Amino acid sequence: MDDKGVEDAAILLMTLGEEEASEVFKHLAPKEVQKLGETIAKLKVVPRTRVEDVLERFEKVAGTQSMLVSDTDEYVRQVLRKALGEDKANLLLDRILQGSDVSSIESLKWMDPVSVAELLRNEHPQIVAAILSHLEFDQVADVLKQWTERHRNEVLIRIATLDGVQPTALKDLNEVMSQILSGGDRMKRSSLGGVKSAAEIINMMGSSVEASALDYIRELDSELAQKIMDNMFTFDDLEKVDDKGIQSLLKEVQSESLVLALKGARPDLRVKIFRNMSTRAAETLREDLESRGPVRLSEVEAEQKEMLKIVRRLVDEGQIVLATGGDDQFL
Repeated sequence: MDDKGVEDAAILLMTLGEEEASEVFKHLAPKEVQKLGETIAKLKVVPRTRVEDVLERFEKVAGTQSMLVSDTDEYVRQVLRKALGEDKANLLLDRILQGSDVSSIESLKWMDPVSVAELLRNEHPQIVAAILSHLEFDQVADVLKQWTERHRNEVLIRIATLDGVQPTALKDLNEVMSQILSGGDRMKRSSLGGVKSAAEIINMMGSSVEASALDYIRELDSELAQKIMDNMFTFDDLEKVDDKGIQSLLKEVQSESLVLALKGARPDLRVKIFRNMSTRAAETLREDLESRGPVRLSEVEAEQKEMLKIVRRLVDEGQIVLATGGDDQFL
């Protein structure tokens, strides 16, 4: 969702009142709550016409929706069990409803990376990998940055070689994190972790950490390191995106973010970006890049990371197709 979409959602929540808005927040992810909360705090005055426009569009969208089933999770369970039998259905349900049986770990998603890192610092890397595999990739990347290089790399290689999560793997940690993982002994095996997860996490950690992590993994298992690299997608890999995909991306990126991100881009990538803009927009972007003074590497990497998040969303929506490694793959 772009900035305007977030503002529209914030305006709608403000019109609902405290009680109704709080009920909506209960169904949102931690990042969504934070973003909406920040936006609401900034909206001191909203023009009446803007409010009316938001309500009118919401009414149109809501009018086209209909609730067919009150409890969709339970409906899926019953239909699959009747159609496939208990055993086969359970194998599918673990994937389809992934996360519904790990609600105890959801509390970690609301914690800042420093707190999560401190909580898990002294646990065995294998257990840490099992826990972190349930979190969002960017949150995991921020958690790993809090640890020493050696500890970070030990956890990363275990994430890369993780083949599902068994209930017994969490029992030891349950004693330490009884409040956070109180339901750990009831958790079912789920297909979390693996090469793709490790690649996503390393992508989020920035170039300074990326090389160290890959070197460490390469020394232990060169084949595994290559598999991870084949699944990684860096900012410079945007050159692999076709013109239509680049145009879709540019519609989602704010001008200021694009300027910062391109400060660290290769010349060929800049040319590709310019080619997919109008002549006037491209000229403005060139001028902004030339006039912008030195920028911290951390700022550049942060904006590039945000653009890569947008790329992944557009890939999921089918607006961008990427080729990584030797074969065409979806990111």
